[in-house]
Parts: sequence; C-alpha cells; structure tokens
Amino acid sequence: MKKLLDYILTVVYLIYFGLVLCFFHVAQVVAWHGFGRGAHKKSVDWMNAFIAYGWYLTGSTIQFINRTDIPTNRPIIFVANHQSMFDISPMIWFLRLHTPLFVSKIELAHGIPGISYNLRKSGAALINRKDPKQAIVEIARLGKLIRDTNHSAVIFPEGTRSRAPKDGKKDSFAYPMGPFVAGGVATLLKRAPNALVVPVVIRGTGHFNPTGMFPLTSFSRMSWQVLPGIEPANRPVDEVVQLARTMIARELGQLEEV
Repeated sequence: MKKLLDYILTVVYLIYFGLVLCFFHVAQVVAWHGFGRGAHKKSVDWMNAFIAYGWYLTGSTIQFINRTDIPTNRPIIFVANHQSMFDISPMIWFLRLHTPLFVSKIELAHGIPGISYNLRKSGAALINRKDPKQAIVEIARLGKLIRDTNHSAVIFPEGTRSRAPKDGKKDSFAYPMGPFVAGGVATLLKRAPNALVVPVVIRGTGHFNPTGMFPLTSFSRMSWQVLPGIEPANRPVDEVVQLARTMIARELGQLEEV
C-alpha cells in the first residue's frame, strides 16, 4: 500500500514540478532581459522555494537549522555531503542571502527548463569531468567571482552522491559518505583566500530520492544544517576539508567511518 501511495504522490509532484520549471523558466528570461541580474536572482530563489516546499505534496517535510552566524561581508564556501539532486533547491532558498553558486556538471547546462537557464546565467562553475583542465579553470573563475562579490560557492567534495546504506535500510538518514576530495576547495581558496569554509549537513534526501525521480519516497523527513565556519588561514587545505568532513560525519553519526 505504501509503495502504491509513493507512485501516486510522485505523479502529483512531478506534474507540479514540471509546471514550476516551465513557469519559472519564462519568469527568468523575462527577469534577465527586462530587469537585470537582481530580478533574475529573485526569480531563481522563488523557483527553488516552490520546488522544495512542493515536496509537502508527497507528505514529506523539510527543515533548515542554522547553528552559526554566516557573515555577509566576505565570500563563503559551503561544503556539504551529497545524497541526491534534491540537495540543491533548499540550499538556494534558505541561503539566498549569500547568493549560493554551485559547482555543477556541464551536462546540466542544457535541456532542463528553469534549471539549465539559471546555471548558464548565474555564474555557476560548469565543469566537464572528462577535462580536468577545463574544470580547474571553471572553479577558479567561480572563486574569483565570489571574491569580487562576497557571494558564496557550494561544493560537494565527494564528487558524486552517497550510495544507499550497506545494511539496506532505505529509511536511513545517514547515507555513508565517501571521501572528501580537496581539489575543488583548494582551487576556490586560491582565488578567494579570505573565504570562510562552512560545512552543511544534508539528511534525508537520499531516502526521498533513492533511485531516480520515480518513485519518490513519500513522508520523508529532510533537513539542512549549517555548522560553524572553519577559518582556512594558515591551514593546509586538506586539513580544512577533512575537518569539514569530520564535523558533518559527527552530526550524521558516522564519525567512526572517518
């Protein structure tokens, strides 16, 4: 019965999701060409709010927990664990004051209404995973951008989504994290050495979206928790990144796996 409900509520949400993307694609184009970058950003913020809060249509809930005062007078590098494509929309909405810009696969820059247009216009780093040199150049460009604007970059140092728990418990909030690779953070810090590194703990999105878009898991509980920032000055980047991973792992109850 629960599986049937998952299918029904997923269909309801995906219809809603498609309508939101199409509506806000048009809104973004109008905002960008008619009113400029600021209006475009507001349309993107609201698109992601509608995406995230739309999950209530599946009986699921989202929660934002902030355990620190995030400065607005310096660039921020948000470092998060990665469970699902659904990690992103709440971060854009809840952290909108800091204009989060993502490191994303270049393939996503085309073909997805609303989302692809935003990736192309926002200044996100669109990287080709098969071309390391191009990826470094793009991430460096993003680092310079956040340095010049005091905006923020969001990076998932695992590089890919966490896999389902080995014990097979799909209701687990703590999908085991992979290793954190420091290269992307190092490139950002090289261009934005005054940035603050802020860990973000993501829970529940892997449970909600375990195997693609269909079906979603109804009545999931998802949360985004911002942890105290890490000052990278006078520290090796590897140490900074591993400290961020340790802080996230502690919150997920995975400290023994670090």
